[in-house]
Amino acid sequence: MARKDLIRGVSQVEYVIEMLGIRKEFNGFVANDDITLQLRKGEIHALLGENGAGKSTLMNVLFGLYQPEKGEIKVHGKKVHITNPNVANELGIGMVHQHFMLVDTFTVTENIILGKEPKSGGKIDIKRAEKEVREISEQYGLSVDPTAKVADISVGMQQRVEILKTLYRGAEILIFDEPTAVLTPQEIKELIQIMKTLIKEGKSIILITHKLKEIMEVCDRVTVIRKGKGIGTVNVAETDPNHLASLMVGREVTFKTEKKEAQPKDNVLEIKDLFVKDSRGIQAVRGLNLAVHAGEIVGICGVDGNGQSELIEAITGLQKVESGSILVSGQDITNLKPRKVTERGVAHIPQDRHKHGLVLDFPIGENMVLQTYYQQPFSKAGVLNYKEIYKKAASLIKEYDVRTPSEYTPARALSGGNQQKAIIGREVDRDPDLLIAAQPTRGLDVGAIEFIHKRLIEQRDKGKAVLLISFELDEILNISDRIAVIYEGEIVAIVNPKETTEQELGLLMAGSKRKKEGEMNV
Repeated sequence: MARKDLIRGVSQVEYVIEMLGIRKEFNGFVANDDITLQLRKGEIHALLGENGAGKSTLMNVLFGLYQPEKGEIKVHGKKVHITNPNVANELGIGMVHQHFMLVDTFTVTENIILGKEPKSGGKIDIKRAEKEVREISEQYGLSVDPTAKVADISVGMQQRVEILKTLYRGAEILIFDEPTAVLTPQEIKELIQIMKTLIKEGKSIILITHKLKEIMEVCDRVTVIRKGKGIGTVNVAETDPNHLASLMVGREVTFKTEKKEAQPKDNVLEIKDLFVKDSRGIQAVRGLNLAVHAGEIVGICGVDGNGQSELIEAITGLQKVESGSILVSGQDITNLKPRKVTERGVAHIPQDRHKHGLVLDFPIGENMVLQTYYQQPFSKAGVLNYKEIYKKAASLIKEYDVRTPSEYTPARALSGGNQQKAIIGREVDRDPDLLIAAQPTRGLDVGAIEFIHKRLIEQRDKGKAVLLISFELDEILNISDRIAVIYEGEIVAIVNPKETTEQELGLLMAGSKRKKEGEMNV
């Protein structure tokens, strides 16, 4: 059924989308159990739930990627059968996926028109397409260069390309799947403004998220699902973050992590006059000095792109150090191979769990021993002992509350939060002297965040050194004992979280009040 036929009589119906009693199963596992969601025209409607609650599954049903076992979908009051994404597009439904569906080697325009290329004389009219993309970009304040290659633009810009893809296809209803999970704070503010502009232009939005602050700021209503079941829909103006958190996880959630005063001891990590170039050969870390003691959490905060990634990669052996030194417990680990670094007592929770944390097509059980599979009891004389591997995995899965059908389930089938718990369990179980936690709660719900923060503090209280790198200022302020501000590849200030504010940190991150060399005690 074409969209123009459905729009007739829209003024007589209250909802532009109705998902009624939706049930979706996977090999006997019920991902969505009798869920109802109704979207009004011109609203931003949040779909809230823990990692693995069934949010993305429900939206994949709406977008035609999955077919439900039960329930019905109505668009503008008319019952429809959305058998694939092309049907969803015809009905005016577009989806911005959490993991972008872009071809890096194509330009912005080539990605946007893929599958819907304008033709002239039997050939693709790329100039006309670029003009159309530019016009749509300007109309919605997206500011994207149609001729830029996707590989050369930021993550935030890539997301705008995904939004443009839906608008180019005429979407009136947009689904955003965890859109802020990979964005910097500044990019999040820009995205929120973009969503408000879309609503002013007459669009309607479903926002899959677990970030309560964003829901309170931008959403009109919120539907909560827990473990695949619908809990209810509430007006955002009539609720608060504490109430939403308890609806989401089924219990009270602590936003402020309780911890005793740190008892720092000897240096575990010592970085001296470190210089590191990025993958393009540009100096990313410039004469950086930092120390982390046993029994403390040092948080590094800064705007993305100021050398954080290169610093982490240099410590963990993933990037070559140009000059300077890195010592762990007095041992020089500069330019050691990653395995040698881990054997010196360093654990690493990577900022990109898919790229550097997991082998997604391996069972989660085998992922749990990626750092130790070559050691006994997991192997002998080069032969893997799968019985011991899966025994260990089952133990860690239980201890770290990794929600998975079994230890044999492929890692990619788990939610982001459960993937992250698996990585943390694997890294912490090795009893490291230094734990590097890079964006450890990116894309996670409040329950998982609470769990991970407690684990990091447990490591500190066991006398371990923890280096936390995060773009979330409230996270940095909440669990750090000291905060090191990075700017243009240098540590420009070290502050006490009890004696600073988000505003002051923001100024330091932007290069204000820059300390002179030698003024800081690192």
